[in-house]
Amino acid sequence: MSEYADVLIIGAGPAGMAAALAAAPGGARIVMLDDNPAPGGQIWRDGPQANLPTLARDLRDQLQRYDNIRVHSGARVIACAGPKQLLVEDADRGWLIAYDKLILCTGARELLLPFPGWTLPGVTGAGGLQALIKGGLPVQGERVVIAGSGPLLLASAATAKHKGARVLRIAEQASTAAVAGFAAQLPRWPNKLLQSFTLFDRHYRTGTHVLAALGTERLEGVRLQQQGKIVELECDRLACGFGLIPNTQIGQALGCDLDGHALAVDTWQATRRVDHYAAGECTGFGGSELALVEGAIAGYAAVDDRQAAQALFSRRARWQGFANALNQAFALGPQLKSLAQPDTLLCRCEDVPYAALAGHAAWREAKLASRCGMGACQGRVCGGALQHLFGWQPSVPRPPFSPARIETLLCLDDNPPV
Repeated sequence: MSEYADVLIIGAGPAGMAAALAAAPGGARIVMLDDNPAPGGQIWRDGPQANLPTLARDLRDQLQRYDNIRVHSGARVIACAGPKQLLVEDADRGWLIAYDKLILCTGARELLLPFPGWTLPGVTGAGGLQALIKGGLPVQGERVVIAGSGPLLLASAATAKHKGARVLRIAEQASTAAVAGFAAQLPRWPNKLLQSFTLFDRHYRTGTHVLAALGTERLEGVRLQQQGKIVELECDRLACGFGLIPNTQIGQALGCDLDGHALAVDTWQATRRVDHYAAGECTGFGGSELALVEGAIAGYAAVDDRQAAQALFSRRARWQGFANALNQAFALGPQLKSLAQPDTLLCRCEDVPYAALAGHAAWREAKLASRCGMGACQGRVCGGALQHLFGWQPSVPRPPFSPARIETLLCLDDNPPV
């Protein structure tokens, strides 16, 4: 089976939805792929206990009004099948999609840094805890500690408290001066200033980071370094998030360049590869507002409406200013590189400890010697940690990009990848 799109959009978060809605009025055939059950991405994730904002619902409604937009939910890219052709799969089938223009809106994932006890049951990512709660995880009455860096900590705490959890501490690794400097700039973005008031929590502590999760069979407590002092708290859940890593794997496989850790784009959100665009957090973290405007610019550019795209440049610059302030204030401190002990697992899929990796010079060498990154997650968790700890650049991903059925891979028989 095969399908054709004038504009293929990978990812249906804020950037993907904005790109589709910008490109749709001209009548182009638009196909969207997303691995979630419904459009919205991680930030507007649906679930039994999710409370979607009005904007997310409005964007979903607008997508449904266009007959020329087709959304494949629960679908993922498996391989590049040829020039401007991808092999994709959902729960029922695998098929090929050919396209004229491609917009990558693949978002980002949490950076999880290893520390003693981080693999204990009860320890998750900060965004992971949010997703679990929205999916129905009961946390009523549980004692929760949230640690790491960035506004996601406050959002995760608010979600947990709304469902009845007792948040004992929000441990922000950034210094008091850095957080205060960021807060002083918030009046430039009034809606962000108002949002900060709703998220404020009296248990928030700056200059504080996790040292260890405590427990034997499961999490029993956490040890923190809080403004120079060691503090231990008994808790039922620990959620840690140290920022975000752009999802660049598909872009790299397609030949797109990187700018640091993110996909490199020009003023039109175009990548180095002709007819391939990128928007949202795969091009750098900046929040949903920046993702929306970048997605719209990419959508307009993909259908050659340069005038409409250019009209959004000033709005993008405004939200890029917010992103720059955010990323500068919550930059990770050097103390986080020394959390892991020699026996701390860095690759939990293959049970590879820190001591087995510290003597290697590069990612490929470490993989060959230890199988690090060769487990079920294919380096999506440990790869980001190793890049942060050792500066190792992950290699360009090789297909299949995700586990796939044999029947799906057989679609490549008559269309060998290039």
